[in-house]
Amino acid sequence: VAAGPVVSDIPMAALVAVMILVSFATFDWHSVQPQTLRRMPPAETIVMTVTVVVVVATHNLAIGVIVGVLTAMVAFARRVAHLVHVSSVTDPDGTQVIYAVTGELFFASSNDLVHQFDYAGDPDDVVVDLSEAHIWDASSVAALDAIETKYASRGKKVTIIGLNDPSARMHDRLAGELVSGH
Repeated sequence: VAAGPVVSDIPMAALVAVMILVSFATFDWHSVQPQTLRRMPPAETIVMTVTVVVVVATHNLAIGVIVGVLTAMVAFARRVAHLVHVSSVTDPDGTQVIYAVTGELFFASSNDLVHQFDYAGDPDDVVVDLSEAHIWDASSVAALDAIETKYASRGKKVTIIGLNDPSARMHDRLAGELVSGH
């Protein structure tokens, strides 16, 4: 603020030239070389490209950064959505099956979760062990409701075990309250 009068005397063209030189000197040119781009994960290349295109098209760095962050969030959600793993073990006498679910359960992974169970072929007692999973949102609770409903329609009982405290609170608060589209 104190240097305002002095700065206002500097020609705008000189300030622009300084900004361009600083940008040029600080940019990591290696990151945009074709051989580097080929080695990078495609999602990261897309995020960088989208961000640059939006900044150039809008002449607004803030909008470019926001769009870049949103693009990175979508890419991340797509990547972790498929990290949920479901394995099953049927007890020796065939009266109970235990499904062990591992991973993060959220809106992007909940649709896949519903299709991981053998509703028709499982015995009447089904246990879903979530001790290696975490429920992040209401869509995951809706997916668990859908699983229970599909088994109940076949006369089978589902017991959900192993919920950590935050997941148990969310499940207790929302279970049975959500209309599921699964």
